Amino acid sequence: MNNITNAQNPFYGQYHTPHETVPFDRIETEHYEPAILEGIRLQNAEIEAIIQNPEKADFSNTIEAFEESGELLDKVVAVFGNMLSAETNDDLQELAQKIMPLLSEHSNNITLNEKLFARVKEVYNQKETLQLTQEQKQLLENAYNSFIRHGANLEGEAREEYRRLTTELSKLTLTFSENNLKETNAYQMLLTKKESLAGLPEIIIEAAAETAKNEEKEGWAFTLHAPSYIPFMTYSDNRDLRQKLYMAYNTKCTHDNEFNNIDIVKKIANTRMKIAQLLGYKDYAEYTLKKRMAENSKSVYKLLNQLLEAYTPTAQQEYKEIQELAREEQGADFVVMPWDWSYYSNKLKDKKFNINEEMLRPYFELEQVKKGVFGLAEKLYGITFRKNTEIPVYHKEVEAFEVFDKDGKFLAVLYTDFHPRPGKRAGAWMTSYKDQWIDKKTGKNSRPHVSVVMNFTKPTENKPALLTFNEVETFLHEFGHSLHGMFANSTYRSLSGTNVYWDFVELPSQIMENFAIEKDFLNTFARHYQTGEVLPDELIKRLVDASNFNVAYACLRQISFGLLDMAWYTHNTPFEGDVKAYEQEAWKDAQILPVVQEACMSTQFSHIFAGGYAAGYYSYKWAEVLDADAFSLFKQKGIFNQEVADSFRNNILSKGGTEHPMILYKRFRGQEPSIDALLIRNGIKK
Repeated sequence: MNNITNAQNPFYGQYHTPHETVPFDRIETEHYEPAILEGIRLQNAEIEAIIQNPEKADFSNTIEAFEESGELLDKVVAVFGNMLSAETNDDLQELAQKIMPLLSEHSNNITLNEKLFARVKEVYNQKETLQLTQEQKQLLENAYNSFIRHGANLEGEAREEYRRLTTELSKLTLTFSENNLKETNAYQMLLTKKESLAGLPEIIIEAAAETAKNEEKEGWAFTLHAPSYIPFMTYSDNRDLRQKLYMAYNTKCTHDNEFNNIDIVKKIANTRMKIAQLLGYKDYAEYTLKKRMAENSKSVYKLLNQLLEAYTPTAQQEYKEIQELAREEQGADFVVMPWDWSYYSNKLKDKKFNINEEMLRPYFELEQVKKGVFGLAEKLYGITFRKNTEIPVYHKEVEAFEVFDKDGKFLAVLYTDFHPRPGKRAGAWMTSYKDQWIDKKTGKNSRPHVSVVMNFTKPTENKPALLTFNEVETFLHEFGHSLHGMFANSTYRSLSGTNVYWDFVELPSQIMENFAIEKDFLNTFARHYQTGEVLPDELIKRLVDASNFNVAYACLRQISFGLLDMAWYTHNTPFEGDVKAYEQEAWKDAQILPVVQEACMSTQFSHIFAGGYAAGYYSYKWAEVLDADAFSLFKQKGIFNQEVADSFRNNILSKGGTEHPMILYKRFRGQEPSIDALLIRNGIKK
């Protein structure tokens, strides 16, 4: 590699930016590939140095040396991976098809390196005699297990098969994700008659007009992005159009075109099963759950079935009520279909509690909500946020904040990215550009850079970004993840922040959602964007009263996704059947609404087919049990109680994956969690 290229590639050397943040303003697509190849070369050299070390293998020259390897590669891949989700384009996706197999191969070259594993094993075998701290023990345990779980004990043909399967899997998951994004972006429902807009709130009509205008079309364009899709399904009086949009959304990636994911779903499930069986497990769920709090499929099914039993009677009652309301309007034979659910649910909610999302929206102007969420962290933990326009960002809508601890010391960088764009995948997530660790040589605590990415309602020509209550909850959720990242305080980067067991990672996020219906919190920021009037007490009371509205249906929906996930990953023979039929059978016990034969969730279920939730979707419900139990302590002591907040920070948020999550949880809560706090919160149990 010549020096000119070196000098021009922003990934090389130190970043000369505030807090060494990513120099997004200098990064071009052509910089990724050479930097990734160089990162692979450097890490290979670092691993070779570990193997060739003439000294006997010990914790420092093997385990720590391995932990510190690959710095350049990690740096580039973090940016590349995040851009594929938040700001992708055709060139980047094309490059990903080339890069992902290379990264998979590199990862295999490491875990299947016999000489490296021999040194790791040597240190592991003496672990009882080594004087290690808790963190060091955890790092050693994780390093050894990671090699085992990634094929280090395989021999001969089995090793080659493992390589082939993992490379194949990285290509499949990438294609699945790309297809989903492209199919989502490709669809538009253009309405040209005013009467087709009946029932829709003004802000939604304005947004649809802008979408059409941006594409030089006459009329109103509705898309499959959440800020367009959800309000249309909730408010449109036109049942045929609701059905049309519902079918477009729920048949994504099933059509006879290049974005079809049906075969890819089968291939991903079968490939994961083969990998697990190659490593000596019955199925992929058994392989995955071995490193989770749940530990095995039996515990997952026990939780899902407990919840199913507790919530089903209430969910059936919820459906019955909505059906009755719809029949008052439509006649005695009317059957509420999935495309009717949000519409009539909203009407019933309005009738029972005199409240809906649009009544609240004017009080949730994005800038105010941001102040409220940041202010909550200030109240609980004493941290402050300062916008810094000198920090480069990857899109003009992204903002960067410096975060300072209560003693005024720099804590982290936080990026916020709120609105949908064609290059951004659906949903909301928190991610990291740089983890936290302590530099062994200097003792310096290297602080994290984290990002929260959402798809919230955009501002229009006449109005600022006004959020729904649901979007406020999503903001709190992702912000909870970001606190987990920002408070990280571990020695080793692989144990810091959100690097924890997957069914523990949702606790810090979900506990924050509890604040959304707390009057004392809402009073800190919820003001009418035009008049400045605070959110009236009466509306807050209605919001609280309505907080358990359709809660059982929502719970069953989550359970159905958990059951679908487990059905795909407890499969222990190759799946060659009908994806839709298998899906419908898998989750039938949790379905309340009539089944639509053409609909398919699996083909767009990125969480389990392209994200990290394979055999892990139950984590949301698992963490909900934890968060209800944990928040009951805040309720008991006061929602802004700093003693409880400090304990949560010190025992959970800052600890990362340095100890087993249940030990950390009990240290905070003083007991193991029970399902009761969740049932009481949801009004299922008195």
